[in-house]
Amino acid sequence: MASPSPKRQLRLTTDHVARLPVIPDPGNPNYPGIRPATDADYDAEVERIISTAPEGEFWIFAYGSLIWNPATEFDAERLATARGWHRNFCLYDLRYRGSPAAPGLMLCLDRGGSCRGVVYRLPQTRLRENMDKLVRREMSMTPNAFPGRWISVATAEGQLTALAFAIERHNARYVGGLTLEQRADQLARAVGWKGSMAEYVHATVSKLEELGIHDRNLWVLQDLIAQRIEAAYPADREV
Repeated sequence: MASPSPKRQLRLTTDHVARLPVIPDPGNPNYPGIRPATDADYDAEVERIISTAPEGEFWIFAYGSLIWNPATEFDAERLATARGWHRNFCLYDLRYRGSPAAPGLMLCLDRGGSCRGVVYRLPQTRLRENMDKLVRREMSMTPNAFPGRWISVATAEGQLTALAFAIERHNARYVGGLTLEQRADQLARAVGWKGSMAEYVHATVSKLEELGIHDRNLWVLQDLIAQRIEAAYPADREV
């Protein structure tokens, strides 16, 4: 892994995150034409991914929460760049980090641009067990809004083919065309049973900066989100 660049100071902090309310699980949302995934769906997705994997090493490209909270075991990691893709808060969420009262926008890999992240290599001896964990974490509903697909990524050691979870723009939960300000409006309010979108943004940007990865859009977003939380939940006000 490369050495990190000089540390920048985030405006969004854990204090901002702590100001947001905690809510109970609102239950499975009612998305048109979409239903909760079953064990059979998980098994089928694991089989599809493994059966289409390239020969040799099995790599996963992490660009968001998988960087700071990996769902699997891994025996190697490298910084990597996926060209033709970028991070985008574009997946409508009414449960995990959002609710019907304050919908969230989950982070996905979307087409266009370039995205720096991390690739993890899964141990071959426990490939199916680790993929089951990963798929159950990433695929709560079906049809899946961001099914696993194989993409090419560049590393200091050369090109790799890695599994990535990229948004399907035709999915009913895809939200496109918003400005950073509009996304910040939504992300600053969104809270679900797993926590807030502000918490997610803070953890993601903090880890990226620690790794020397400066995502300009996310850097602007964290500042805008902090501003909105400060206005809605002043420091001297009890939540």
